Amino acid sequence: MASVSKPLASTVIAGVVGQQAIAWTDPVVRYNRNFALNDGYVTGNATFADLLSHRSGLQTGAGDLLEDLGFDRDYILSHLHQQPLDAFRSSYHYSNFGYTEGGQAAAQAMGSTWEDLADRILFRKLGMASSSYRLADYEKAADRAVLHVPVGDRQWAAKYRRDPDAEAPAGGASSSVRDLAQWLRLQLGNGTYGGEPVIDAAALQTTHVPHSVSGPASAPAARSRFYGLGWNVSYDDEGRVQLGHSGAFNLGAATAVSMLPGEQLAIVCLTNGRPQGIPEAINADFMDTAQNGTPTVDWLPFIAGIFRQQEEADKPEVDYTKVPANPAPAGPTRRYTGTYDNPYYGPLVVFEEGGGLAMRIGPEDRQTTFALTHFDGDTFSFESIGENGNGLAGALFAEPRRGSSPQVTLDFYDRTGLGTFTRRGR
Repeated sequence: MASVSKPLASTVIAGVVGQQAIAWTDPVVRYNRNFALNDGYVTGNATFADLLSHRSGLQTGAGDLLEDLGFDRDYILSHLHQQPLDAFRSSYHYSNFGYTEGGQAAAQAMGSTWEDLADRILFRKLGMASSSYRLADYEKAADRAVLHVPVGDRQWAAKYRRDPDAEAPAGGASSSVRDLAQWLRLQLGNGTYGGEPVIDAAALQTTHVPHSVSGPASAPAARSRFYGLGWNVSYDDEGRVQLGHSGAFNLGAATAVSMLPGEQLAIVCLTNGRPQGIPEAINADFMDTAQNGTPTVDWLPFIAGIFRQQEEADKPEVDYTKVPANPAPAGPTRRYTGTYDNPYYGPLVVFEEGGGLAMRIGPEDRQTTFALTHFDGDTFSFESIGENGNGLAGALFAEPRRGSSPQVTLDFYDRTGLGTFTRRGR
């Protein structure tokens, strides 16, 4: 389900709030003593509402690249304190692992794992037998949709396996349309299902109201967009609240949920293909028709165009496919080989392989090896991987001292200034 996991997760946490085990305004460090961000005040004061509305100051994508390398939830959350912060409570940055920390702390307050908590608070009570926050449950299902990506000429292939367990509250749920229909009935029923109370109405309603300004109005007559707790919040021409969320895995999933609570109307669309705006267009067309009698916009090309713009914006700043016509030669291999340390990503080992260079990085039990291809002088390229992979990236070795390079910066992993590795022993 990718990020449609978020409004599902905030429903679970609302259940914990309703039991008075936590409050939305409680600092999360009260329940997770290991929680830390790159500012003592923020560490001590960041609440569940702050983390679930993306206003902690963590930058968009903080921790995501660690996940792509195979690091687990504990490692990633314990290294978030190295990430630089924007303004606390007055900035909006979409953070999977900030959100995950909120879910993790709620589970710890209940003496539970996140996965078991979701089962107990929500899935079992609604009979959502096909829903789970465990990848293993999805993979053992006899009938499941596998991820697909386009491979050209309207052809799609199941090329990748996506393991989102590390960010389970933010992106690790799997489910079915039938199960999610029960959850939407709970949402439209103010926390009741089948006439029985399941989630406290006041706690659930708190997830539906604006907590952050996610898209400030660009003109005096334009509308701002907001983020609640796991929900995008906006208002239609009649002033009715609209709730929704999309989910996207570039490795092959696109999902969307939309609600018009005042009209007791909701829709969810799940697809197993790389995001191109299809589920969002289906939901928008449905809601547009319900509100106006007929679609007022040709939604598929409109939303697909937005997705293409986003994809274009995510391309690397340097195009390493365009090798200089007369590149400066590389130095001797001993200039580059060795072990380089980094407190965020861990050690990086550069070594000779197959007559060229390669590098190895990641958790000790499942490291990833990247082939290095000479680009220009002391710069090499490598193929980026994972959910955030966007083509060739650069390994920029520093000017040598005493015959060897003292540092190497991997620009793909340096988005927030954490991608420089220092040669060990210098």
